[in-house]
Amino acid sequence: MAVRRRRAGGERRTAVLSAVATVLAERGYENTRFTDVSAASGVAISTLQNYFGSREDMVIEAMEAFTDQEVTALEAVATAEPDPWRRLVAMVDRSLHNPAGTRQLLVEFWRSAMRDADLRGYSAEVQARYRAPFLAAVREGAERGDFTLPYSAEAVTDLLLAALVGLIVSRVQDQPMPSPVEFRDVLLAQLRLMLGAGPPGR
Repeated sequence: MAVRRRRAGGERRTAVLSAVATVLAERGYENTRFTDVSAASGVAISTLQNYFGSREDMVIEAMEAFTDQEVTALEAVATAEPDPWRRLVAMVDRSLHNPAGTRQLLVEFWRSAMRDADLRGYSAEVQARYRAPFLAAVREGAERGDFTLPYSAEAVTDLLLAALVGLIVSRVQDQPMPSPVEFRDVLLAQLRLMLGAGPPGR
C-alpha cells in the first residue's frame, strides 16, 4: 500500500515527524494542529504546510512512520535472540516496558484506523509484520521440539498479542491492574502452558 507522502523536507522532515508523534501522544488525533507541531518543533507553519500539505496528511504520516519504527525495533529484538523461548520473552518484555508516550500513540493509531480507510489498510500491514516474529518463534520452537503445541501456533500467537494489546489499552486508561512484574509472571506462565513448554528456568 502506498503511503501518502510529499517529498519536501529531507532529514528535517524526519525530525518534524518525531515532534508530530510527541504532540499526537499528548493531544490526540483530532487536537493535533499545525500550531502545536510548530511550537514543538520550531518549524514554521508555512514550512509544515509545504512538507505535508494538510494537517490530516501530516498526522497520518507521523503515525505510519512511528508504527513502522516500532515494528522495525521489534524485528531487531527478534533477530538478536536465537532461542525461541528467550526470543518470545524478549519481545514480551519490550512490549511491557514501552514508555507511556508510545502506548498513547499506539492507542491513537488504532482508534484513528477505525475511521480512516488509508490508516486501516496500513494498520493491517503493520499488524501482520508485528505478528510475524512472534509466530515464527512459536513455530521454530515447535519444530525444534522445545514446544509441544496443544493448540495451533496461530492461536497461541494471537492470544499472546491480544493480552499485550489489552494491557496497553488498560495502562493508557490508568485502570487498576496488577503490577507489570506480576502481569509478566502470569503471562509467561500461561504462555508456557499454551506452548506445552518445559518448566521455568530456561
